[in-house]
Amino acid sequence: MALAPRAVVVHRRTEYSELLDRHGTRGQAAFFLASRDRDLIEVEARHRIHLEARRMVSAAIPDDWRRGEVERHDLDRFVFAPDDIIICVGQDGLVANVAKYLAAQPVIGVDPEPGRNPGVLVRHRPRDVRGLLRQAVTGRVHIARRGGFSPDADGMAGADGMVRQLTMVDAALDDGQRLVALNELYVGDVGHQTARYVLRAPSHDGQTTERQASSGLLVGTGTGSTGWCRSVWQERRSGLGLPAPETEALAWFVREAWPSPATGTSCTEGMITGSARLELLAESERMVVFGDGIETDTLSLSWGQRLSVGISDRHLHLI
Repeated sequence: MALAPRAVVVHRRTEYSELLDRHGTRGQAAFFLASRDRDLIEVEARHRIHLEARRMVSAAIPDDWRRGEVERHDLDRFVFAPDDIIICVGQDGLVANVAKYLAAQPVIGVDPEPGRNPGVLVRHRPRDVRGLLRQAVTGRVHIARRGGFSPDADGMAGADGMVRQLTMVDAALDDGQRLVALNELYVGDVGHQTARYVLRAPSHDGQTTERQASSGLLVGTGTGSTGWCRSVWQERRSGLGLPAPETEALAWFVREAWPSPATGTSCTEGMITGSARLELLAESERMVVFGDGIETDTLSLSWGQRLSVGISDRHLHLI
């Protein structure tokens, strides 16, 4: 007999929960915030909103389904099954955090505080979850590619019946280690100081090579183009066209490249498409690669090691 579907709810701890862990009691937490001109009442109110959103999501899961729940900090120890349906309740970044641990499982992003989050990846309200779960298991959710979608069995189509395949970025070391991310990868010095390396970047002529000293590199997807990469792109007033989330392309930027007799600044941004890869030869004692701002999950490389970055063969399947 086939197993019932399993819905896995992913969340992160609220500020209120973290304050209680740090200070022990509500009174001590209130005193700490008051000393910084903040009010615990606001923090408690947001905590209740998040708890209510999670309660509504849990109530929306059919009684005969299997259930799972995991907090953000435990994602690297949680085993997702191939047929799981993932429900992320929180900020947009929570969806990015879970993406690297998935294969092709569908993800529903739920925004507990509409208007406070951008809502790029958490596009739904708790009240939407029951219908979305039903669509996911009855085959009424269809794959959409590059902004298109297929009509369902009734000839209707819309955002509620569509799975967006969001491009992800992949980093590979010459020793076989790999790391994927949904928004962007950062490559640089472990202490965010000057990183030294030789960069080989795809170009119209084939490949451009330059020895550089910089604050590191960002390689971002179209999803990441609304975040860290966009801030670099906007600040330098780049003429580079940022990709859309479903587009099979990556944008890359070198941060604060330093000109010197030995290092150049002529190759500081570009695009990666198709099977092309951005390559880096480390000339620093220790460099790191981390994705989506999670510095606790990194790749490390040192003198002489090679790193290549390109489009991942994995996608986030976002309902």
